[in-house]
Amino acid sequence: MGIRVYKPTSPGRRNGSVNDYAELTTDKPAKSLCVRIKKAGGRNHSGMTMVRFRGGGARKIYRLIDFKRDKGGVPAKVAAIEYDPNRNCFISLLHYADGEKRYILAPLGIKLGDRVESGSDCEPKIGNAMPLMAIPAGLEIHNIEMTAGQGGKLVRGAGSAAKIVAKEGDWVTIVLPSGEMRMVRKECRATIGQLSNPDYQNVKIGKAGRMRHLGIRPHVRGKAQNPVSHPMGGGEGRANGGRHPCSPTGVLAKGGKTRNPRNPSNKRIIRRRKSGRFQFVA
Repeated sequence: MGIRVYKPTSPGRRNGSVNDYAELTTDKPAKSLCVRIKKAGGRNHSGMTMVRFRGGGARKIYRLIDFKRDKGGVPAKVAAIEYDPNRNCFISLLHYADGEKRYILAPLGIKLGDRVESGSDCEPKIGNAMPLMAIPAGLEIHNIEMTAGQGGKLVRGAGSAAKIVAKEGDWVTIVLPSGEMRMVRKECRATIGQLSNPDYQNVKIGKAGRMRHLGIRPHVRGKAQNPVSHPMGGGEGRANGGRHPCSPTGVLAKGGKTRNPRNPSNKRIIRRRKSGRFQFVA
């Protein structure tokens, strides 16, 4: 695990760096767990652009990931640690004792040949998936369910981990990487450990071509466009827009609340992320 820096033979090489991928054990995925997905380029079923500056990029094959970890009572061996082009953390190929193969998100420190399993009576060690009520407080966890049986929704990015801080009745209090503190039902499953590839945040893209390989097209500032294309465009000379930053449709870009107030999980948030404000749950 580390970052590789090349000789500055060009401006792109001078400012860029790459992951050395020392943890990976193979570069060939399991064909039975791969499907081809069609790119949308940020467009919906009608062909209208819903997300700007998306398109192109290298062709990817999607790996089917087991986010539910619901195969309880059957031990599995880690057969490979692989790169996944669809996410920033690594994935592990598990060979179960009954012959089934599944991909999971690879925790940090997992090695080839390790044994992992899922269930409420397994040992709380790295890579094992357990209900929150069976995980000791203070352990780092990831791939956390918000509804039992739904599959992991929280903490799935490279190097991230949440922590259990309290248990009371049917609810378990966790602290997320964003700083948010929230309550989750005790029946929800989570996987023990921190996610792999924590050095992802230290990689420098270095040049525009690498962003195009990732499917991200150039981002054009609103003030650099014409008035017909953006509310902040136009003006004599180098104008700064003359209004608060907004989207092409006029939606304010800074300071506005974007979270759905009718989301039923809002009432289970004890502390909002990065704000320090507490919300008391009735």
